[in-house]
Amino acid sequence: MTDTRQVQKSTSSGRRGGFSLGRILLEGRAFFALIAIIVVFSLLSPVYLSTNNFLIMSSHVAIFGLLAIGMLLVILTGGIDLSVGSTLGLAGCIAGFLMQGVQLDMFGVVLFPPVWVVVILTCLVGALIGTINGVLISFFKVPAFVATLGLLYVARGAALLMTNGLTYNNLGGKPELGNTGFDWLGFNRLFNVPIGVLVLAVVAIICSILLTRTAFGRWVYSTGGNARAAELSGVPVKRVTVSVYVLSGICAAIAGLVLSSQLTSAGPTAGTTYELTAIAAVVIGGAALTGGRGNVRGTLLGAFVIGFLSDGLVIIGVSSYWQTVFTGAVIILAVLLNSIQYGRRRAAKPAAGDASTNTPSAAGAKTKTA
Repeated sequence: MTDTRQVQKSTSSGRRGGFSLGRILLEGRAFFALIAIIVVFSLLSPVYLSTNNFLIMSSHVAIFGLLAIGMLLVILTGGIDLSVGSTLGLAGCIAGFLMQGVQLDMFGVVLFPPVWVVVILTCLVGALIGTINGVLISFFKVPAFVATLGLLYVARGAALLMTNGLTYNNLGGKPELGNTGFDWLGFNRLFNVPIGVLVLAVVAIICSILLTRTAFGRWVYSTGGNARAAELSGVPVKRVTVSVYVLSGICAAIAGLVLSSQLTSAGPTAGTTYELTAIAAVVIGGAALTGGRGNVRGTLLGAFVIGFLSDGLVIIGVSSYWQTVFTGAVIILAVLLNSIQYGRRRAAKPAAGDASTNTPSAAGAKTKTA
């Protein structure tokens, strides 16, 4: 009995020793990577470490962050959403189309909806795309990769058909038409902080509360951990799956609005490959692609890592081709660290199980000997 207790004590003390530094570095890798990026580029460029430059870079990160938060919700359930980039492009085109005026030939008039109507209609389109994804995946059992890949092409094709391959320009509106204020999302600042960054902060806070303080958040994590067990426990898995894809579509639509507002134009090719950037931000933030693990804080850090790295490479004059190489290397490293982190956890569980099963047998053997 004494030997068993000594083994358990040594095992637990070893785990505590490993937790002190290794686990902190591993789980906080996105934060430490962001600090390293800021330090390195601040040394390489005198303009990098400035308040104005940080705010500009943060406005760029807002686009990736909005997409990444929606992607996180999907990945937590064990799914994937490849259509967010195309949804962003389609949302921008719809906003541009509405801002240009809707011509009603039957009545011979042109309607110029106010900006708040444009925002609501655009978000509804994002929700519609997310609903289609969720229904295909949860009710018709279409693999998430295939379903969202199909919607990627559908949304991008719809944007091309709507614009005929052209770009909507001058979305500022006119005062006499009552449709001004669209550029407020991209250019204006509140307390010297870009509106896009504030929008990202609001969405992040809402989603964080949703995941940590509500039953829906627990359902999301349980669905990603083990969908079958969650369903047997009473979790409405199908409804949760549809909901996360709807939220992902809305986040993509908001990102499309912010991007179009920043550019004061909307084109059908906007957001190309942004879905991969969103997935990268989620992975760098420590979420598991298999589902059930991840949080909003880590995802935001991942988005800032990618955004600050890309902008830093631009500032010091690195070729765009090398930017792609560096971004890919960061993603590979993040996936590798995720495998190490979660692999250790999986290995620790059987070890704990072995200790618990050995203890009764050892005690039984001692009893028999006595």
